[in-house]
Amino acid sequence: MRAVVEALDLRDFTLAGHSTGGSIAIRYMTRHRGHGVARLALIAAAAPVGLAKETADRLLMETLTDRPKMMRGVTESFFFQYATCEFAGWFSQIGLQAAGWSTAAVLRTLGNERLDADLPQISVPTLILHGVHDRVVPFAQALVQHRNIRHSRLVPFMYSGHGLFWEERDRFNAVLAQFAGR
Repeated sequence: MRAVVEALDLRDFTLAGHSTGGSIAIRYMTRHRGHGVARLALIAAAAPVGLAKETADRLLMETLTDRPKMMRGVTESFFFQYATCEFAGWFSQIGLQAAGWSTAAVLRTLGNERLDADLPQISVPTLILHGVHDRVVPFAQALVQHRNIRHSRLVPFMYSGHGLFWEERDRFNAVLAQFAGR
């Protein structure tokens, strides 16, 4: 990320990360002291714990032996509101487009990742958006983020799971755009 930020000469930008991307954004903030970042948005961020070890191990085993089954299970737990069969199939297909080795690598990392020490180091205004019915990254993790990141604001999404950007898209877009200054 730092190479991209420097190559594009980005300054005073809003860094946003969803799920694993939230963990990556947190790690960027601490590893590079938030170089160029004016605001941070954590969207259902997998932090301070990536995934429960048992969950990560189960998903890793399914990834290595039956990726379509793994993606179907992820899709079923991703959304709180009803998703049509067509939408669920489309969503699963997107996940299957990722390389199997990269999915496995992410799961290995998420099963071992701890970002507890990183959270208090974040010093930019931080918006935490999280669905209260999230079965992928429990809402309790958003509470920990909010408690440990100075200058943070937690916005719960009452009718969403992990896919709050789809389930409550109008509200999500409005809150994020306001935070980013758009």
